Amino acid sequence: MTEAAGRVTLWGIEIFLATVEEGSISAAARRLRASVSAVSQQISGLESALGAALLDRATRPLRVTPAGAMFLRHARTILHAAEEARADLALADLSGLTTLRLGVIEDLDADVTPALLEMLAQDLRTCRFLLETGASHRLRDQLESRALDMVVAADLGAAQPPETGLEIHPLLAEPFLAILPPGSPTDEAALRALPLIRYSARHHMGRQIAAHLAGQNLALSTRFELDSYHAILAMVAGGQGWTILPPLALHHAARFRTAVAVAPLPFGTLERSITLSARAGALQSMPEQIAARLRGLLQAQVVGPACARWPWLQGQLRVL
Repeated sequence: MTEAAGRVTLWGIEIFLATVEEGSISAAARRLRASVSAVSQQISGLESALGAALLDRATRPLRVTPAGAMFLRHARTILHAAEEARADLALADLSGLTTLRLGVIEDLDADVTPALLEMLAQDLRTCRFLLETGASHRLRDQLESRALDMVVAADLGAAQPPETGLEIHPLLAEPFLAILPPGSPTDEAALRALPLIRYSARHHMGRQIAAHLAGQNLALSTRFELDSYHAILAMVAGGQGWTILPPLALHHAARFRTAVAVAPLPFGTLERSITLSARAGALQSMPEQIAARLRGLLQAQVVGPACARWPWLQGQLRVL
């Protein structure tokens, strides 16, 4: 139902932004999980309330009109302010929180985790923060045993027992990459001839990679199996073989970004997702708010720089 003339709503603004960013009403509807007719009616209602056409619907993809371009700046400011207000109110509900036990995979140590802790420290000024880093399965075990309040880790999929009493917030999807010595050919035949330096099968990610290769009927020569991004990438840079790792490995071991070659994995598509997990309701709306902040940090510090360096990652490495 179209909003009454003269009324501008946050929902209408959110729909307008999604339509501009997606380039079509149908794509915006899919993103927002709304019907195409509802999205179209909200845009018409917003245009009626503002007394100006915001979108040129005759073009594909849709384009903003001059009035739409002017309103777009205000729309982003309004939604950003609303998100900050929601976060402040949610955190205010927990102003008496004295300790927050947070588990985060080591992949985010470089800048995402410190930036998140700095934000939380400003909001929860009397809270003490305990940070645990490690492998995803170990962090999730600690969450299950109530040794941690909240965990940012890789989704373990079928390897993880059914999660009861937990709330899960998706954060990031990332594809696995072929990482090679500089100047190496990236075709399938060349990779078959080069030794594979495997990520350790003692961790879920190593088993995930091994299962994928087995599913592709690939038996690759392997001499080294390590559990350290730095050690693996150092050996690749030194010409000892190639490896399969996600973009966060190169984010974590940043000094190797220019010392190796990076290419799409030629043996089928493989990806993993990073999520935030917490016991449902225990921290009220804090997990959802922290997840929103993490998505912003991941976009700015991981996705944006990686896609600028390797444009073919666009759409594959993405915030969820």
